[in-house]
Amino acid sequence: MPQVDLVIVNWNGLRHLSACFEALRAQTSTDFQVWLVDNGSTDGSVAWIRSHHPQVNVIVNDTNRGFAAANNQAIRAGQAPYIATLNNDTIPDARWLAELARALDEDPRCGMAASLMLFADRPHIINSAGIAVDRLGIAWDRLGGQPVAESETAITPVFGPCAGAALYRRAMLDEIGLFDEDFFAYLEDVDLAWRAQWAGWEAVYVPNARVLHCHSATAGEGSPFKRRLLGRNKVWLILKNYPLPYLWMYWPLMWAYDAAAVGRALIMRSAAGVVSGRREGWLGAARAWRKRRSLLRRRSARQMLALLAPAQSPSAVLARYRHLRRPA
Repeated sequence: MPQVDLVIVNWNGLRHLSACFEALRAQTSTDFQVWLVDNGSTDGSVAWIRSHHPQVNVIVNDTNRGFAAANNQAIRAGQAPYIATLNNDTIPDARWLAELARALDEDPRCGMAASLMLFADRPHIINSAGIAVDRLGIAWDRLGGQPVAESETAITPVFGPCAGAALYRRAMLDEIGLFDEDFFAYLEDVDLAWRAQWAGWEAVYVPNARVLHCHSATAGEGSPFKRRLLGRNKVWLILKNYPLPYLWMYWPLMWAYDAAAVGRALIMRSAAGVVSGRREGWLGAARAWRKRRSLLRRRSARQMLALLAPAQSPSAVLARYRHLRRPA
């Protein structure tokens, strides 16, 4: 049995697969097997994989089942003690997987490892150094938009990893559950990390595990589809995971910030998906709230609040995403 089940979810990503698989073939760690889950692609992806990489385990869906469900299919099919999730539009460094595995090997309490993800078109700029969540329930990529020189150089505790290039311990997933398939895509990794933190698992950022990433190559940054899912899933993320009684304390400020975000989108004529996503979120609020019952709680509400970053001004929140809208 290999040490790692490496899962790649694909939806019409043929143009990215050659570079991604070439990088996987160059990995210094060879103790892994690849699972590619195809979500109803029509661009010849499956035929290409079967022709060029017949050793890859391929799971074919007739339709797009979403990032969360597709990853879960491969996780359930494999048995390796570690599971790596990797976007199809990434190019991992040769030591990427070895560095992530070493981090989990060294600490049995650590259930998640995050990569240093760099923009493929701006490799000197950080895309993600793990994920962070603040006390308003807003999630973002740590150090996003910062020069590589601003990154830590040693392994560093974080809230969780971006699932675009992450390593998870199977024992942790067996305990807390897999990705929430209701999310479909976006913030499902934050939800999983939050549940893991409740259960007492640790997460680390591994700066030597480098990956180039074509950010939002599949859905498109700022697309109505992505805005709808982000708006919807944020509602569910908070209802499922935010520690009580602090939720009631921060709720008015959460409402104010979210209303400001919607108002800004309307003013800038970029509201397609913003309102509908939030409407979907609240229509599904009862279902999300009921999922709180299944949280495995080894940390207190106070300890969980301490893991959340302080609330910042609206301008500071906007600055977290500025690098996604214009070149640095």
